[in-house]
Amino acid sequence: MYKIIGADGKEYGPATSEVLRRWIAEGRVNGQTPAQTEGTPGWKPLATFPEFADLAAPPPIQRTPPILPATAPQPLKNSPMAVAGFVCSLLGLMCCGALFSVLGLVFSIVGLSEIKRNPQQFTGSGLAIAGIVLSILKLLIIALIIVFGFWGGLFPGLLHHRRFFL
Repeated sequence: MYKIIGADGKEYGPATSEVLRRWIAEGRVNGQTPAQTEGTPGWKPLATFPEFADLAAPPPIQRTPPILPATAPQPLKNSPMAVAGFVCSLLGLMCCGALFSVLGLVFSIVGLSEIKRNPQQFTGSGLAIAGIVLSILKLLIIALIIVFGFWGGLFPGLLHHRRFFL
C-alpha cells in the first residue's frame, strides 16, 4: 500500500499499486509524484519504487501542430477609383457634360492601374473599363458636335438647318 502527495500538496492513500496505475493513466500521478510505502519514513519519487520503475523515463512528448481557427479568405473589394470613374463617366454621359467625362476617364484609368498592381486586394476592372469607354464615348460625341457645328457655320446648307441636341 502506498501514500502519495498530490499536486495540491495533500496526502492521499493508502492506495494499492493498481489504484496508482489508474491514477497514472488518468494523469493524476506521474513518476515524479512523492510517494512512500506504509510504515517507511521519508518520501521519494514514485518511479524509484521497483513496481513503478517504468515511470523513470519521461513519456515521449507528442508534438502536434497547433490547430488554428479556420479563417475565410478576405473578399475582394471594388477599387474605389474604378467605382468613382464609372459613376463620373455615367454622369458625364447622361447629364453633366465634359468635366465629369474627363474626371471619369482619369479615375477609371487610375482605378484600372490600382487593380493591376493589387489583384489580391481589389477587383472592379470591368467597372474601370466601362468608365473609360463611357468617357471616351461622351468626349467623341462632344467632338462631333463641335466639328459639325463648325462645318455647319461654314456651310449652312450642309446640315439642312438641323440642330443636334445631346
